[in-house]
Amino acid sequence: MAEVLHFPAEDAAKLEQYLPPCSSTSPSEPATAQPADQQRPFVTLTFATSLDSSLALAPGVRTALSGPQSKAMTHYLRSRHDAILVGVGTAVADDPGLNCRIATDDNTPGADVNVPSAVSAHQPRPIVIDPHDRWPLKHDSRVLATQRRGLGLAPFVVTAVREPDATKRQLLESHGGKYIILNASGDAPGSSGGARFRWEDVLARVASNGLRSIMIEGGGSIINTLLAPENSSLLDSVIITIAPTWLGRGGVVVSPNRVYDTNNQATAAARLTDVKWQQLGDDVVLCGRLHS
Repeated sequence: MAEVLHFPAEDAAKLEQYLPPCSSTSPSEPATAQPADQQRPFVTLTFATSLDSSLALAPGVRTALSGPQSKAMTHYLRSRHDAILVGVGTAVADDPGLNCRIATDDNTPGADVNVPSAVSAHQPRPIVIDPHDRWPLKHDSRVLATQRRGLGLAPFVVTAVREPDATKRQLLESHGGKYIILNASGDAPGSSGGARFRWEDVLARVASNGLRSIMIEGGGSIINTLLAPENSSLLDSVIITIAPTWLGRGGVVVSPNRVYDTNNQATAAARLTDVKWQQLGDDVVLCGRLHS
């Protein structure tokens, strides 16, 4: 039986202005603005970090930061997006299920409160950025096991490899997933080097598959490239969970490249506007939009 998570409606309401429109929203309720460019999905960047901006103790080390309330928030956010995206480093390190475990009565209007809670029927499509096709996807990988139990979807894998591993491709397609092959050059987000995707291309392919919103969860390379000035305009909202802990030096840090002005003076790499803070248990959630 899947763990069912609950996220209070009053907490969910505080996030609403930073989320894509809810398909179940009634005409009388205000709608969240769509991105100006309809060729791409609504993009939410979200991650959990320590007080010293670390995502993990070290590359490839699974590090739990979110408390139970903010963990439930993450699954609520998944329930509001058509897709969730991670890099291959995260997929290899965590073997994530990449599904939504929020309770049905937390995000379904009119649900019978007398019926025991079940996991939401809405499941986001997992997308894994894997330029070199190095994710060791197997039959017992959590994301595929979750799909077989009817509690998630098989992933789309974005790669620059023209002929992906045939065994993995067959396994993926037998579960309803697929490879998305893109042209690439340079160093890729979420990779160890050798291929770089344009985020515009990735998001365009996401939209072409009928996915109108995407929640990008990491890892570090992906987050830092999206916060860079050349990509930050692609983000519609940023939601960050801040845990009350320091991980120390040597971790995977959120720190985009420094920006310099025309006089070669350092300036802020990025700044949030429309900021809202919300406490969930011991964690603090920061919501905002990037100022161009």
